[in-house]
Amino acid sequence: MESYPPVIPYLVVPDAAAAIDFYKTALGAMEVVRHHAPESTRITYAHLVINDGSIMLSDDFSEMMGGKPSTPQALGGSPVTIHMQMADVDRFWERAVENGVIVTMPLADQFWGDRYGQFQDPFGHKWSVGHTKISLSEEQLREAARFWFKI
Repeated sequence: MESYPPVIPYLVVPDAAAAIDFYKTALGAMEVVRHHAPESTRITYAHLVINDGSIMLSDDFSEMMGGKPSTPQALGGSPVTIHMQMADVDRFWERAVENGVIVTMPLADQFWGDRYGQFQDPFGHKWSVGHTKISLSEEQLREAARFWFKI
């Protein structure tokens, strides 16, 4: 029996098999399990591990969910960003960019002490990655934010 962390993002995509392949190549995902619908290549459930964290995903089964598609493309985007904190953010970032993510915020040293960036995958899901370079006190963080936002 699989053991799961307490919170896991569950992604709906238009082509789960292609998404799994992409996440393996671009994000270094490890596939734990994949289940198909009976007599079909459509994936009803997959569990991947990326950066020691889990995600689950499936094809869009809108016909079983009231007929309304729920992929980011069908919804006009996603308001959710999946964040990963890691030790080697530069190497992870390079691999993701080389394999076709859309950079939405370039990886850079940020005012709050992290090296941080954001991207969108080809399936419409938004991701952010970071590495804490320095820990700031609340006062240092407020001052850095004032400078950053020119307040």
